[in-house]
Amino acid sequence: MNKASGRECNTATGFNMAAHVLAHARALGSKPALEIAAPDATPCECLSFAELETRVRAIATGLSRAGLKPGGRVLLRIGNSAAFPLAFLAALTLGAVPVPTSAQLTAAEVVRIIATIAPALIIRAGEVPCPADPPCPVLPAEALDAFAPLPPAPFHMGNPERPGYIIFTSGTSGRPLAVVHAHRAILARAMMHEGWYGAGAGDRFLHAGAFNWTYTLGTGLLDPWTIGATAVIPAPGTPPESLPALVAAGEITIFAAAPGVYRRMLRHHPRIAAPSLRHGLSAGEKLPETIRARWCEATGTALHEAYGMSECSTFISGSPARPAPGGTLGFPQPGRRVAVLGKDGHPLPAGKAGEIAVHRSDPGLFLEYRGNPGETAARFTGPWFRTGDTGEFTPEGAVRYLGRNDDMLNAGGFRVSPLEIEQALAAHPDIGEAAVVELAVKADASIIAAFYTAPAPLDESVLQAHMARRLARYKQPRLYRHIPEIPRGANGKILRRRLRQTYEAPQ
Repeated sequence: MNKASGRECNTATGFNMAAHVLAHARALGSKPALEIAAPDATPCECLSFAELETRVRAIATGLSRAGLKPGGRVLLRIGNSAAFPLAFLAALTLGAVPVPTSAQLTAAEVVRIIATIAPALIIRAGEVPCPADPPCPVLPAEALDAFAPLPPAPFHMGNPERPGYIIFTSGTSGRPLAVVHAHRAILARAMMHEGWYGAGAGDRFLHAGAFNWTYTLGTGLLDPWTIGATAVIPAPGTPPESLPALVAAGEITIFAAAPGVYRRMLRHHPRIAAPSLRHGLSAGEKLPETIRARWCEATGTALHEAYGMSECSTFISGSPARPAPGGTLGFPQPGRRVAVLGKDGHPLPAGKAGEIAVHRSDPGLFLEYRGNPGETAARFTGPWFRTGDTGEFTPEGAVRYLGRNDDMLNAGGFRVSPLEIEQALAAHPDIGEAAVVELAVKADASIIAAFYTAPAPLDESVLQAHMARRLARYKQPRLYRHIPEIPRGANGKILRRRLRQTYEAPQ
C-alpha cells in the first residue's frame, strides 16, 4: 500500500485512471455508456461500454505510434463530441497528460496556454480556434476514427501520484492557473457516489455543461462510467429551455447543471414533467435557495448542492441519504477532512466564521500549479489547503457558505456575504439576476452596490423598500444599477471583479 501524503492506493501492479474508469466496461458490453442527444432526445452519437473501451485503447495505440510518450502533455481543442472523452481517456491510457480546454477560447488565449504547458501534441476538432503555427504537431480530431482497427494499447500502470491531467482555473482572478491533478484524483470521486449523487449502475446521468469543465468531466462522464451508469450529454447548441424535454424523453434519473442553467430552465418551465427523474445536482457556484425551491416545486424532486473547486473535487455536499440543512452547503463527504480555519491557521469551532480548508491528504487534491511554485505554496498552511472561501460549521456539522474572501463586503465594520444580499434582491418578482459588490467611491470610502437585470430599470425607492423588508440596514445596498446582463465566466460564475473594474470610480 502506498501511504504517501496520507493517501492509500493499491500499487502492487501500479495504477492508471483510465483503467479505473473502464474497469467494468468489458462486463457491461452493449450497455449504453455515452449518448449525445438532440433536444428531441434522439441520440446524435452513442457508444456502448464495450465500444468505449475498444476505441479508447485503439486510439491510445494510434497516439503512441504517432510519437506520444508517457508524461507528454496533450492539449485538447475539442467541443462536446464523443472525440473529447475518447481522446482524454486514450491519453491517460498511455500515461500521457491530457489538458482539456474550452472550445470557446480564442487563438490568442490558446497561445498563452501552450506557453504554460508546452504540449507534445494538440488534438483539434473542426474549426475550434487554435494558433496558426503551434510549436508541436496538430492532429485533427476526425483522424481518431482512423485508429479504430488498431490493436488495444496496454494501460500504462504507475505511481498514482504521477501527473494525470491538467485543467485551468476559471480565471475569475484574471490569472488562469494550470492545475495539475494526479491519477489518484479519480479515487476521491468515489466519496461523491453516495456522499452527493446517491447513484448506482442503473442511473442515467444528464449533465448540461461543456466537457472541458471539471464538473461535467467528472460528474457527467467519468463517475457514471466508473459505477457502470449511462452518461447523456446534450448536443452542442442545445438551449437550457430544451433540457426538460430531453430529461423526460431520455428517461434521465439524475440531472446535473450549474445554478444559471437551472435558472433559465425554470424561467421557461414552471412545471417539468419527468417521471424517471430522482433528483438534481448543482455545483459551480452557490445555489440560491429560491432556485432550489422553484426546482422542487417544478419537478417534485430535491436539488442537492455540492461545493468544490478546480484544485479539489467537490468535498462538501447534501445527498439523498443526508440532505443539507436549510441555508448550508451540506456535510463533508464521508472520508473527507474539512476544517474552517482562523487567521492563525488553526481549526475553529462551530459557529465561528473562517476560511474553508481541506486536508492535504485528500486524494482529490491537486499536485501543483504548473510553473508557479510560489502560488502553490501560498495555498497551504501546515496540513491544510486553503480554498479562499469563507464559511462556518453549524452545531450539527454542516457547513454554511459565506462567500469568497475577496468578495466579502465590509458594511460599517461588519463582514457581509454578497450572496445574502443577492438572494434577497433576486426575490423581487421583476428581477432576473443580481450581483452585489463593494465599490470604492473615493480613496477612503466604499459602498455596497447592487447590479440587476430586468425588462426595464426599476424605481429605486421600490427596491429600497423591498430590501428593507429583508435585510438589516447595514446590509442594504446604497446603489442600484440596471445593466443588460450580469457578467459571468465560461462556467457561469459571476465575475464580480469585472463589475468592480467597470463601475468603480477612478481614484
